Amino acid sequence: MFDLMTEPVMVALVGAVGGLLLGLAARLGRFCTLGSIEDFLYGGSDIRLRMWLVAIGVAMIGVHLLMALGLVPAASLFHLTAAPPLIGAVLGGVLFGYGMALCGNCGYGALARLGGGDLRSFVIVVVMGIAAYVTLSGPLAYVRVWAFAPVLTPPRGYAVALGEVSGLAPALIGMVLGAGLLGAALLSRRFRAAPASIFWGASVGVAIVTGWGGTAWIATHGFNALPVTSHTFAAPVGETILFAMTASGNTLSFGIGSVAGVWTGACLGSLIKREFRWEACEDPRELRRQIIGAAIMGMGAVIAGGCSVGQGITGFSVLSFGAPLTFLAIFAGAALGLKQLITGFAFGPNG
Repeated sequence: MFDLMTEPVMVALVGAVGGLLLGLAARLGRFCTLGSIEDFLYGGSDIRLRMWLVAIGVAMIGVHLLMALGLVPAASLFHLTAAPPLIGAVLGGVLFGYGMALCGNCGYGALARLGGGDLRSFVIVVVMGIAAYVTLSGPLAYVRVWAFAPVLTPPRGYAVALGEVSGLAPALIGMVLGAGLLGAALLSRRFRAAPASIFWGASVGVAIVTGWGGTAWIATHGFNALPVTSHTFAAPVGETILFAMTASGNTLSFGIGSVAGVWTGACLGSLIKREFRWEACEDPRELRRQIIGAAIMGMGAVIAGGCSVGQGITGFSVLSFGAPLTFLAIFAGAALGLKQLITGFAFGPNG
């Protein structure tokens, strides 16, 4: 297989396959970070929030099964060996969630809406991608490294820590905890009556597993030192923009394939549902809010070590220490932003 195509092309194809599934889940299954939080806080529905639990549970079971089979080595996972400090995970998560509320979408959601013809999301994608790269390797990188330098350790995470205490294999613990999350999501009779939501939530989890498994296989059997990774949508968006401008002097990557796959899957999903239509921003105040939110979101994702998908599902799937904190921080930041936009903040003797 390596004689037929290069390893960068192979990892890009792995990313594209999982991204395609994620794009379809966003358009056909309405899988959305901000939408799930808004439904829970203001819509009286926890259906889409439970979809997230299903996605995390399926991803945890799948990834730890691959670890048990020796197909995904824990020592090669960034989330377990070089994660940002916990303060970075929390602060970055709050910034990301707040920026997401201002934008009306996370990076993954913006790509999905762009696939449906929403040109407002194009602005969000571009600004977030640039802001992420400015923080990752641009002028703000010096401050980020000084304040939130990744902590290099042997593979560590909740499964490893619980394994040391209980004597059980970390992979087994991960599968059991994943099954517990999946069971908790399915406790709701209303959710069990929505098989499409269960299916698309599980599909997102499968997409995360294909990323881990596919890149691990290529890294193990190939000749290049390629990272073992899965889906995230902050720095890869900036990487895709950079590749579009410098393709002749650059190489494909998993992240580029993932971004392209989400856009393609979302476009297909919008065409299947006959929802594709061109939309543009007519309100300068809305555009300003989206630009500011996208910049905050891009910076927050890099500080936290990932976005709502990159930490909230991908990082959670391997039970990294920072992932649950980042997930909760994103929720808190989004709740703050939504409150500001929907009800505003009241100050005074009665406020």
